Amino acid sequence: MRARIFRPARTAMQSGTAKTNHWVLEFSPAQARQIDPLMGWTSSGDMESQVRLRFDDRETAESYARAHGIDAVVIEPKTRRPNLRPGGYGDNFATNRRQVWTH
Repeated sequence: MRARIFRPARTAMQSGTAKTNHWVLEFSPAQARQIDPLMGWTSSGDMESQVRLRFDDRETAESYARAHGIDAVVIEPKTRRPNLRPGGYGDNFATNRRQVWTH
């Protein structure tokens, strides 16, 4: 059994960091997917590829993998640089602006 442990990235539909504070253990597919000739759907007989386990921290996920004999690879997350403006959001509506500002 091969698996990967990672922190999920934020989705494109959210600007915050919701659902990115936990670690996920996800199994690699053991066999290739087949295409159903009638409907065109893909299917697989591999049940482990449907399992995603969530953990509060990385150490817990790694210890779970070791205890159950799972060969896991840890993928480190890329940290995001905070986008902080000196004036904050209210600076967009400042009345004491010295130059002309438009969108």
